Order: sequence, then structure tokens, then C-alpha cells
Amino acid sequence: MDVKARILQQAEVLFLRNGIKGVSMDDIAAALSMSKKTLYKAFANKDEIVQAAMTSHLHKVQGDCVRIGERAANAVQKMVLLSRWADSQFSEVHPSIIHDLRKFHPVTWALFREHQYTFILAQIIHNLRRGIAEGVFRANLDVGVLARLHLGQAELVFDPELYPPEQFTTTRIHQTLDEHFLLGIATPHGQQLFAEYRHQPEMAR
Repeated sequence: MDVKARILQQAEVLFLRNGIKGVSMDDIAAALSMSKKTLYKAFANKDEIVQAAMTSHLHKVQGDCVRIGERAANAVQKMVLLSRWADSQFSEVHPSIIHDLRKFHPVTWALFREHQYTFILAQIIHNLRRGIAEGVFRANLDVGVLARLHLGQAELVFDPELYPPEQFTTTRIHQTLDEHFLLGIATPHGQQLFAEYRHQPEMAR
């Protein structure tokens, strides 16, 4: 692994664990047992590291989402699989990540928003339409409105004013919102499938 890849790998771990603002260049260098001189040869500043780490992270996220979707037998199962995958992701994310990106790293924030409103939104819309065609989601759904509602829920998970971290874990918030959303759009058959899938933990492996 080259120097840049090592730096990005370690930086991503630190950012997810401590928040972006809470991690300095000194912290990254120390975690790698690397001199700051070597660190600055690879990246001019922390902002460059944040942008590169986010680019790498989003690439992995897109690959994971596609692979998970390919495993699903129907739209309900896809939502359950993706929800469980997201739980594992969110459980490792510091609650200040969204705030830190928006306030301190506008270029990377724009990159993140583009990912949300292109790739993720398209995935949600496709799955809602798939579920309607399969008869597991209600036929009268306003796909455009509900897709953006579901997209927005992911950001609410990290809103510390709405859900103070000392009272709510990200996993608890995410699971509750996803279940509420899915049961609201599902037909009786879709609800039955959800009841079956939710008791099959091996499905998420």
C-alpha cells in the first residue's frame, strides 16, 4: 500500500470515530507513526485529505449498494438488506460528521450532496418503482415525494438537535425510521414479507 492510500485509510477511521473537526493533521501523523513532513508531502492540508477520503468512501458505498441490491429477491428484501448494511455503517460514524462537512469542508460537502441526489436518490426511486411493479408497495405512491423523504431521513439520523446523541443511538433512530417508512408504503403482501425478513438475521451477512 502506498503512502497516500495508508493516509486515507487511517484518516477515514479517525474521521468516522472522532468526527472531522476532532481530528488534526498531528492526530493522523501520530496514528500512522509518520512524520508530519511525510504527511504534507502527500497532502497539502487536511481539506485535501477529507476530500480524498470521502471520494474513496463514496466509491465503496456505491459498490456495496449495487452488490446488496443484486442479492435481493424483491424490493422489500432490498430495503431490509440495505437497512441492515446502513446500520453497520452508521454505528461506526461520529454524530458530528454531517455538521463538520457542511460547515468546514464545502467542496467535500458538495461532493457528498451530489452522491445523495444522483446515485442514492436514483437507487431509491428505482426500488420504489420495482416494489410497485411487484405488488409489494402500494400502487398509488407518489414516488418523487417519497424518494426524497426517504433520502432526507438518513440526514435526520445525524441531527444532534433533533436526536441528541446522549439520548438516541444512530442505529435506534435509523431502524425506527426505516421500519416506519417501509410499513407505510407496503401492501399487505409487502408487510408480510417484511415480517418474515426481519427475523432472518443471516440475510444481512
